[in-house]
Amino acid sequence: MSVVIDVLVADDEKPALDELAFLLRGDDRIGEVLTASSGAEALRLLTERPVAAAFLDIHMPGLSGLDLATALSALASPPAVVFVTADDAHAVDAFELRALDYLLKPVRLERLRRAVDRIAQNDRPTESDEVLPVTVGSAVRFVHRRDVRWVRAEGDYTRLHADGDSGHLVRIPISELESRWADAGFVRIHRSFLVRAASVTEVRLAGAEPTVWVGETGLPVSRRLLPAVRDALVGRSGS
Repeated sequence: MSVVIDVLVADDEKPALDELAFLLRGDDRIGEVLTASSGAEALRLLTERPVAAAFLDIHMPGLSGLDLATALSALASPPAVVFVTADDAHAVDAFELRALDYLLKPVRLERLRRAVDRIAQNDRPTESDEVLPVTVGSAVRFVHRRDVRWVRAEGDYTRLHADGDSGHLVRIPISELESRWADAGFVRIHRSFLVRAASVTEVRLAGAEPTVWVGETGLPVSRRLLPAVRDALVGRSGS
């Protein structure tokens, strides 16, 4: 039996509100669609009628979408939050509020369906995970730390490589990610590379070019970090 998802849509602009509600009702997985024309109205509805997800416009007068998401987090069973906005300026605020997704207006049907996929899979960030917003064309995508296999430094930026993609650029130095993600099992193997230990499929530390492999990708190991890499990767496999 397929899941039926009840949702709320909040937007102070009626055409945008009606269009998003119409698109959602066209998805067979969506059950009831509640609508609200303000953040205050949305909060009242959600305290009376729990839903699986709330699609919130960020720029609403009075109680904004960000304010509303903060208030909803205090509910016993808060809905998953999907922000809907005309710009990507609040992507960082969104992921700090542990939003499930971030849609840019005008909302494309294909992109909306992917957001509903995530709601159906209950793919919310957990306290033990971290989510980074990345720009992909005209959209903003949230990359979960749990999905990242390795990281490459590119100046003041880093490129996150997750399963099945070519990498996403974020403006965070690799040294900062090394510090933040050490407890999550990431190991610095080179000044330009950070790797998730659990994703390493092969280790070749002898010879002129020490290398660790993540699937079909070989990543260099620096001589300076060789002892630490051996302890972290070879040591754990032999324990």
